[in-house]
Amino acid sequence: MALPKKTIIKAGPGGFRGRFVPRKEPEHRINNYIRVPQVRLVGDNVEIGVYPTSEALKIAQQLQLDLVEISPQADPPVCKVVDYNKFLYDKKRKEKEMKAKSKSAELKEIRFTPGTDDHDFDFKARHAEKFLQDGNKVKAYVQFKGRAIMFKERGELVLLKFAERLAEVGQVEGLPKLEGKRMLMVIAPKTGKKKSSNKDHSD
Repeated sequence: MALPKKTIIKAGPGGFRGRFVPRKEPEHRINNYIRVPQVRLVGDNVEIGVYPTSEALKIAQQLQLDLVEISPQADPPVCKVVDYNKFLYDKKRKEKEMKAKSKSAELKEIRFTPGTDDHDFDFKARHAEKFLQDGNKVKAYVQFKGRAIMFKERGELVLLKFAERLAEVGQVEGLPKLEGKRMLMVIAPKTGKKKSSNKDHSD
């Protein structure tokens, strides 16, 4: 009696051996996929409020738009009447912009000594001003060497003077503090301060 032949199923390029490719879940429930009995409706050209889901869906259809569930955890869930493709496009664009901003922001270091002279101070202040206008934070610190730690008050004065110099473009995140042989202070860009100043930033 002949033995039955073995059936060999070859793996595809991705190593998946089944016939069915799993479908990607949509980011949001939309239109007829929204199964809850009622929703809180928001959006342009609609009266904001709580509606039976069927009525909210009719409103979206009348405006030739989609009913998109944007806050499923709310009670009742919040749905927006909007063009779903445009909604996704705007959402991804905002996420991309936020990612670019967070990626580009850096922490720039500016180093002083207790005896930093006026010329060096001005030079470093101009650089720090440019860093802040570009959206970066500035960590300014005074480095004490050997017995110079005895003059920590002088270091504090340098940092406070530095903060005052940058008051138009930056805001101090905390008073100067001593860490080991360094006294430091972080200055963040002022919110809403745009890169518009054409002051002399040349060295």
